[in-house]
Amino acid sequence: MPKNVAAVDLGAESGRVMLVSFDGSRLQYKETHRFPNIPVQAHRMLHWDVLRIWHEIQTGLDAVLSEAASIGVDTWGVDFALLDRNGTLISNPVHYRDSNRDGAMEWVFERVPRRLLFERTGIQFMILNGLYQLAAYKRANSPLLDAAHTFLTIADLFNFWLCGALTCEFTHATTQQTYNPRAQRWDTETLEALGIPSHIFPEIVQPGTKIGSYQGIPVIAPSCHDTGSAVVAVPATTKNYAYLSSGTWSLLGAEVDHPIINDTTYAANFTNEGGVEGTFRLLKNVAGMWLVQQSRLTWAKEGKDYSYEEMAALAAAEKPFFAFIDPDDPLFLPPGDMPARIREFCQQTHQPVPENAGQILRVIYESLALKYRHVLDKLIQITGNDIEQLHIIGGGSQNALLSQMTADCIGHEVITGPVEATTLGNAIVQFIALGEIGNVAQARQILSHSFRNLRYHPKETDQWDEAYSRFQSLLTTL
Repeated sequence: MPKNVAAVDLGAESGRVMLVSFDGSRLQYKETHRFPNIPVQAHRMLHWDVLRIWHEIQTGLDAVLSEAASIGVDTWGVDFALLDRNGTLISNPVHYRDSNRDGAMEWVFERVPRRLLFERTGIQFMILNGLYQLAAYKRANSPLLDAAHTFLTIADLFNFWLCGALTCEFTHATTQQTYNPRAQRWDTETLEALGIPSHIFPEIVQPGTKIGSYQGIPVIAPSCHDTGSAVVAVPATTKNYAYLSSGTWSLLGAEVDHPIINDTTYAANFTNEGGVEGTFRLLKNVAGMWLVQQSRLTWAKEGKDYSYEEMAALAAAEKPFFAFIDPDDPLFLPPGDMPARIREFCQQTHQPVPENAGQILRVIYESLALKYRHVLDKLIQITGNDIEQLHIIGGGSQNALLSQMTADCIGHEVITGPVEATTLGNAIVQFIALGEIGNVAQARQILSHSFRNLRYHPKETDQWDEAYSRFQSLLTTL
């Protein structure tokens, strides 16, 4: 009989509860509950609505508990919650796109030099990282840190509510820029230099650890960071490959045996996040489908409710290489009218200004493909390994136009799928913990014949080479 596990997968745009089955040779899944993840603006601050998310998690689990052998939770990274000594949530977790972190990086660097911080953590510098929200609290003399007894990542907050475990799972902990991978512990030196109480940071557990039970069902910490779970589900059967986890964020990188912390990685602003089975994810964040999502919301408010398929078709009909943006320019980080900001960027950089939705989308998709090439070139430089294939996983892998653009731009084969990589990676770690699958390598072989993958071969590479030269002159970020 197949074994089933419940995978709770929470992304920045939506959450779902999935039942994943393994019959000894193939993996299958079915969605049992899906819900939007809608942030809440209150008193000039953007929060995650964690109580609403918790209610939705319970609703989804109620539908699958009778069939599930275990439960695992993964969420987006970098954010956290603070509990008091009684285990009560002190305040609603702040959203990583909230503006209260502005200037927090510079405040940190005045106390801990930037290069030293990278040497200690190996994590890329993004204002989104949890360290800068902690610094924002300290800078503002917030009473929250004084009242805090326990720091939990977002995933571990839900684990605590599920089973009472006051632990932080390894892959999620590393996204905060508060973990020292060489010392294999929290970066207490940096925390203490900033005046952040290090005693609030709990035990770190590895992926696959059973941390408790919910209504009699074991709760297993998978790779609790959603990208960590997604990387587990890369169906790679060759060694020289890179992965692109494509969703709200695009995360492009390679799996390595140890963190690579050196001048080259620092200069390229790459990150070393924890992985499964002792690995690390050497990668870089790119803005991703966030640009498309926010554009879609803007047009919906204007009465034009495009599907993702319709948006791809609109872009495909437009003239190529009209104009480009740097997807990671700070202009595009906050929520809002993305089409207007794209026009502003093009105007400021003396390019043709896109007017209609198709032109806006063409600019986004081409710019993403070009930024992927930029990051891939840096990845090859850092690792010294050539890349034969790029695996695109996650929801963005369904965009055939962007996948072909990416293959054309990087000059390598692109393989897409599985779409539900995060859910599958979450479940795979549970199955390994349950003894149903031996290890990640075996799981990837199972994945390679469980789901259909599409292949895109490069075409028209000369045109993309010329476009890449133009694009590089517009880059505002590393």
